[in-house]
Amino acid sequence: MNKMIKLISAAVVVLCISAFTVAKTTLSEGYKIGDVAEDFSLKNIDGKMVSLADYKNAKGFIITFTCNTCPFAVAYEDRIIALDKKYASKGYPVIAIMPNNVSVKPDDNLDAMKQRANEKGFTFPYLIDKEQNVFPKFGATKTPHMFVLQKTKKGHVVKYIGAIDDNYKDAASVSTKYVEKAVDALLQGQEVEQTETKAIGCGIKV
Repeated sequence: MNKMIKLISAAVVVLCISAFTVAKTTLSEGYKIGDVAEDFSLKNIDGKMVSLADYKNAKGFIITFTCNTCPFAVAYEDRIIALDKKYASKGYPVIAIMPNNVSVKPDDNLDAMKQRANEKGFTFPYLIDKEQNVFPKFGATKTPHMFVLQKTKKGHVVKYIGAIDDNYKDAASVSTKYVEKAVDALLQGQEVEQTETKAIGCGIKV
């Protein structure tokens, strides 16, 4: 009996280590610059499902993984709203995705998302990655974490990954607007000069 218990315990340990390894690998991998991002279908705060394919006239997308509870994400909300107001009409709308496990962060649940979007006047979809299947594909690790995609014949090509700008503390003190520079370059038919920066924010809760 003791031998059997030891064998079962050893098996459980191996399974736990394997699961941790898989989770760690999944979270550390994701799209690289030049990769084609898969489309997704996620629930919006209005209850409707949203996909990239819904945007027939889009030239690309500004994807942000964000949430209600991270102070970094909250600090950037007005700047994300400004990005959508500036670029949606030019073909680069914002799509916000909430990636956190709501069992870990209850204040990031769908009802709380609706309330926050209404309070701030979000002009863009605010989607929930309920099954947490989308953010690992992107390789998102923070809230906020930005991805600029360009629609091409090949599909939605990743052109920029990282932070919104270089000063999360104070919008007035920003010297380099990474996302804006990336989208401006694409609109002008140019290559993005700075394709990657370090995302600053809270770790995504799994």
